[in-house]
Amino acid sequence: MNQGGPQLLERVPRQWMERPTATIAAVVPAYNEVRRIRGVVDALKQAGSVDQLIVVSDGSTDGTYEAVKEDPRVEALQLPYNQGKAAAMYAGALRARADWLLFLDADLIGLTPTHVQGLLQPIYTGEADMSVGIFHGGRLLTDLSQYLAPSITGQRVVSRNFFLSLPDIQEVRYGVEMAIGFHARRRGLRIESVVLEGVTHPLKEEKLGPLQGSAARFRMYYEMGRYCMAATWQDVRHRSKSRPSHAVTHNRRSPW
Repeated sequence: MNQGGPQLLERVPRQWMERPTATIAAVVPAYNEVRRIRGVVDALKQAGSVDQLIVVSDGSTDGTYEAVKEDPRVEALQLPYNQGKAAAMYAGALRARADWLLFLDADLIGLTPTHVQGLLQPIYTGEADMSVGIFHGGRLLTDLSQYLAPSITGQRVVSRNFFLSLPDIQEVRYGVEMAIGFHARRRGLRIESVVLEGVTHPLKEEKLGPLQGSAARFRMYYEMGRYCMAATWQDVRHRSKSRPSHAVTHNRRSPW
């Protein structure tokens, strides 16, 4: 266990540690993240607010599943082949027995128990129906990315019922973050942004090399764009159907 954990927890306001009746399941979708998964798992274990810790290896071949399966605090799932981030999150949500899902990416750098508690705080206090984590101060490139598209983040807390109610959510792959945001706004959920100071993650080009990393990035943007176009069209149709008709109607005068 990281010796810095207790000191970090001492800086968390006491009221954040007062557990509500709601339960929390952390779901960490992971694909070939054996080098970084332990740091995320350790932060979650030290936070002391997670009732269930689920790691879903999305067909990893580098030992990600094996790195966590022997941990008694972790429920490790191994998908038979790579099915995409949305499918891994969906598998974890199905396994969860909690009211709320805390989603975290498996490649986070600089995550601490304080960050975990910060994401949970708006849910505990009832100030929000969903919280989203925003990188700041980790590195310039990820800070800029979050500034330009703050809703596209893998760090969030959302109710299990809401997530599982999203249509075909397991099919949208990297479009999952846009799908969650789209349906959250449509349903009027209160969304609270939480700054994750000092947290970042490596770029795909750093993980996979320039060529494979660029190809993976293109595929990610393509899947996001495809969902965005489908959701926009769906929203247009929804608004056109809900718009009141302007046709003139002639009501018969009541004989009374």
